[in-house]
Formats: sequence, C-alpha cells, structure tokens
Amino acid sequence: MIELEVPLADRSYPVLVGAGVRHRLLEVLPVGVKRVAVVTQASIPVEVDPGTDHRVFTMGEGEDAKDLGTIEDLCRDWAQWGLNRGDCVVAVGGGVVTDTAGFAAAVYHRGIPVVHVSTTLLGQVDAAIGGKTGVNLPEGKNLVGAFWQPAAVLCDTEVLSTLPPREYRNGLGEMAKYAFLGVDDLADLPLDEAVAACVRCKADVVGSDERESGRRAILNYGHTLGHALETAGRYDLRHGEAVAIGLIYAAELARRLGRIDSARVAAHRRVVAGYDLPLTVPPGLDPESLVDLFSRDKKAVDGVTFVLDGPAGVEPVRVDDRSLLLDTFSDVVE
Repeated sequence: MIELEVPLADRSYPVLVGAGVRHRLLEVLPVGVKRVAVVTQASIPVEVDPGTDHRVFTMGEGEDAKDLGTIEDLCRDWAQWGLNRGDCVVAVGGGVVTDTAGFAAAVYHRGIPVVHVSTTLLGQVDAAIGGKTGVNLPEGKNLVGAFWQPAAVLCDTEVLSTLPPREYRNGLGEMAKYAFLGVDDLADLPLDEAVAACVRCKADVVGSDERESGRRAILNYGHTLGHALETAGRYDLRHGEAVAIGLIYAAELARRLGRIDSARVAAHRRVVAGYDLPLTVPPGLDPESLVDLFSRDKKAVDGVTFVLDGPAGVEPVRVDDRSLLLDTFSDVVE
C-alpha cells in the first residue's frame, strides 16, 4: 500500500493506493460515525463493509444520471432514512458516482462527510481526488457543483482488473495529461506507482490552489475540447478518449501560437498513441458548434480560455481568435 496526503492544513486527508485498500474503509471513516450511506451503481461489482450501520443507495448509470434529479433523489432518500450531520456518505464507483455523491454530500444538511472508494482508473488518478464535485446540465458538463473535500480516498488497484478494456483506456486518457504536468516516465511505472504518481501530482496542485483560482486550472489540460465533444452528444466518446483528442488539439493550438515547436507536438502524439487512445476527432465533426461550446467551459471567465503548453510549462491562456480555433481542427482530422 502507498499512503499519500492531500495537504490542506486542518482539512488534509489520506489517499491510500494499492490492491485491496477498499478493506481499510473502517479505518478512514470520521470518528464517531454511526450510519453510512453507500452510494453506488448496479453495474459496479465492488462491495464495501463500513463496519457500522449502513444502507446502499443505487443511482442510475452513465453521464445521464449525473444530474440534479439524482441529487434530489439521494437527498430525499437519506432524509427518509434519517441520515444526519454526524453520519457519512461513502461513494463506491467511478467519476460519475464520486462527483454526484460528493455533491449530494456537500449540500445535504449543508455538508456531511464523504469518503470515496474509487473503482476506475479515471477516478483513481483524477476524479476522486481534490474535492471538485458536481453534476451536468443539458448546456454543459459539471456546471453545477461545489468544492467539498472528502475525508479520505481509497484507490483499490485490485478492482481495476474488473474493468472492460475500453473503460480502462478511458482512465489512460486522464493519465496521459500527467505526462505533461511533470510526472516523468509515467508509462514505464508499475500500475500502483503510476496511480500514486498521478495522485501525488494532483495533490500538490490542489494543495496550492484548492478552489481553482490559478494553478489548479492546469489539471484541465485537454479538457476544453474534450468537454465540448462530450457536451455535443453526437460523438461516441468516453471522457478519457475526448480528453486525449483534446490534448492533441491543445498541442497543435499551442504550436500555431508559437508557444511550442513541432517536436513537442510529436511528443504529445507519442504519449497519446502509446496508450492506444484516439488522436483525431470523430467523422462528421462540426467545428463551429464545438467552438461555440468552448465559451461554456468553466475556465471561460472572459472569452475562451485554453490550458496550453509553453516555455513555462502548461498554463491557462486566453485565445480570442475564432478563426485560429477553427483552423486548428484541420490538425486533428483523420
């Protein structure tokens, strides 16, 4: 087991990485908890034992279930059961579950503790860490949410063997971005160490900028186009696949802006291809509608903001040239 910490002063919390760490749940629950609401999905073949009175609440499948209707359902079910501020929520699943259950925990009784038991690679290297919770609107991903740090996160690498190949690859899309955020030789590390390296990187960023007022935006590398592709809803893409395409697009955009050279773009393509992830946008792409969606991205405070590579590393950059954004799509078509 590898034990890490997300450093947030008196709200710091542990992240345990390794095979079987889901069985350490009782050890990381907040002291004094009497009841635990376990939130999961019917398709997730992972059971946990909080060692105290608990009830399982099952939410719907897929991104469609990550909405305000699910938040209302969970909160009403918890209220009927009698869950209170001295109790705890345990989210067992991937990013859809931890994002949704985390947000419900943040708003129920104005905030009750939550522990994440992450069961997907994408969740373990990204979604379960850092306290960003939220749900989608028809107008865009994660537009309603809250910062609500968990009491602990368990990244059980043993359960990753149950993932279908495409779902595992989905996590590799998030992992790929860390190769450009300072994690060296990531592809050569054993699985537990690779997950821990990504967690360590994210914990460092979150510890320095919890509420995304500056540096934390770099964790959205590849996500501007990625989220637009997902929001458009016309393309058969998982989140990590969309982010992988977004990484290539962002690299090509940075090259066109003179921030990086062709060799650096080639490095992006090698990393993404090495994880067997898509390098090009799907057929039937509508660049105009996707550029329109860029302005709905959470980073878009004043105009379109991308996270781009450059001489000082990856950083947020405002891009006002719509023609440039449209032209860059020619670099990511098959």
